[in-house]
Amino acid sequence: MNNMFSKVAIWVVIGMVLFTVFKQFDGRTTAGAAAAIPYSDFLDEVKSKRIKEATIEDRTIVATTTDGKKIKSAITYLDRGLIGDLVNNGVKFDVKQPEEQSFLSQIFISWFPMLLLIGVWVFFMRQMQGGGKGGAFSFGKSKARMLDDTTNTVTFADVAGCDEAKEEVTELVEFLRDPTRFQKLGGRIPRGVLMVGPPGTGKTLLARAIAGEAKVPFFTISGSDFVEMFVGVGASRVRDMFENAKKHAPCIIFIDEIDAVGRHRGAGMGGGNDEREQTLNQMLVEMDGFEPNAGVIVIAATNRADVLDKALLRPGRFDRQVIVGLPDIRGREQILLVHMRKVPIATDVKADILARGTPGFSGADLANLVNEAALFAARRNKRLVEMQDFEDAKDKIVMGPERKSAVMREEERRNTAYHESGHAVVAKLLPKADPVHKVTIMPRGFALGLTWQLPEHDRVNMYKDKMLEEISILFGGRIAEEVFMHQMSTGASNDFERATKLARAMVTRYGMSESLGTMVYEDTEQDAYFGRSSAKTVSEATQQKVDTEIRTILDTQYALSRKLIEDNRDKVELMAKTLLDWETIDSDQINDIMEGREPRQPKYGIPVKRATSDTPSSGVPPTATAPDAPAAPAQ
Repeated sequence: MNNMFSKVAIWVVIGMVLFTVFKQFDGRTTAGAAAAIPYSDFLDEVKSKRIKEATIEDRTIVATTTDGKKIKSAITYLDRGLIGDLVNNGVKFDVKQPEEQSFLSQIFISWFPMLLLIGVWVFFMRQMQGGGKGGAFSFGKSKARMLDDTTNTVTFADVAGCDEAKEEVTELVEFLRDPTRFQKLGGRIPRGVLMVGPPGTGKTLLARAIAGEAKVPFFTISGSDFVEMFVGVGASRVRDMFENAKKHAPCIIFIDEIDAVGRHRGAGMGGGNDEREQTLNQMLVEMDGFEPNAGVIVIAATNRADVLDKALLRPGRFDRQVIVGLPDIRGREQILLVHMRKVPIATDVKADILARGTPGFSGADLANLVNEAALFAARRNKRLVEMQDFEDAKDKIVMGPERKSAVMREEERRNTAYHESGHAVVAKLLPKADPVHKVTIMPRGFALGLTWQLPEHDRVNMYKDKMLEEISILFGGRIAEEVFMHQMSTGASNDFERATKLARAMVTRYGMSESLGTMVYEDTEQDAYFGRSSAKTVSEATQQKVDTEIRTILDTQYALSRKLIEDNRDKVELMAKTLLDWETIDSDQINDIMEGREPRQPKYGIPVKRATSDTPSSGVPPTATAPDAPAAPAQ
């Protein structure tokens, strides 16, 4: 409604401006319809009896000739014989006296366009500054929106997957409900709580749940709402926000993305402007200054705690930090159950299996997974969302949408099938590798195939033997191409890149080299934003030893992977044939192949075999023709 009113007001103002301009030039436009001639020519026309009628107004005479033309001329009051000439030559004429205007009317007419333009400028400046309830010059008013217990219905029951964070903030709820319980023992509630975590982990949702559980007013604002084009506006808004909060105490102020105004002051290349620093200074004073701030708890959220000013993080400001990290397997299961309450779920859907297959997913990612599964079920005209829909949604999120329209040459399909079979067979034969969950040669995103390993539990640390096995798995695709297709493709480029990075990290950062020892050979401080830059920390001779050690690790694991594939040629051949027939196989078919049995039918039926062509598809980008590497579980 407010947006519609603003649009109508803008058009009304524009219409008034145009009307005023037209009125100013209306008289000139009317006079401009008659042709102007010199006064001497006008007298000749009168004496020649070619003037039919005339009108004298102020110092202009407008006449109509006998042939119907309009002419005009400027006259002077010194010509006393003009009236006699008009009478003697039979000209019908009239004299109009100019309208008398008061002094105020003249001032109004003269200054009204200027005043109107000033009003339009103020109106648009108000719109640029976000308006506000206080009028056009209320730039310093806070933009914080207040939610009460009627508009905020979120509780801790709607938050899952962050039990430790919920325990940390439960104390805030108890204090807001019964502050005397803590005050009688001399305890003081934290003035501020900083929620730190990756995007999508539920920091904002947890803050709303605190206010919903405590049944207190909840002021919410973004860090970017404090920063404006005028210096001092942000500081004024901070003062106004805290003044309003004190009137509604006890209450909660939630500042989302506080790093927009809370960055380091005087950080060299990353330093901010005066407006942002003044806003931060005012926030520091309001949180812990001379004036008491009882009953007002500030909760802030950010995913960049490392860029915040140290003065914000000291006791008395943000007394405690609550880490809202990515959920573990049990937390993912709880989050899925929360979101599954909103959709009709079939009996075959197992939240624990989905949680195991989504390592590294945040709460927002899991909510998106449930939504995508519901969309898949709706496209298939189902009444319930089944496990197949969740599997398809998970594949789409992790690997990208299927490119069913891509027509591939049979040679490309065979090369992709052997490439992915090499990855899968090596992964199944190595003892510490994660179980292979799915292998596909269905083009998705920019990849023509993918081998998906599913960890049995969340990974906390990486160990040397497992990292070495992962390098061997990465080499399996290229080796299978060499052994069975007798050629090399660009499909292994990403595999080699990941293997090299992993081996380099083992040698230079993790101290996993026996010859080079436990020294760090790589400086990880490369954040030039704060004036820090990396410098060379090793000599040329040491760098050569590092490169030699990396080459030794890669060659050793390459040889191991090649031996495993050559010793199990029959398994690679059978898996490649199965992939060419079905395009996608899961863990059941993979286990049958590794045990030497004929693979069983897929759970969801036999897919239609893709069309092939003897010519490459022009719709596939060159970078998309390379089969992808195994999907490493997200950390």
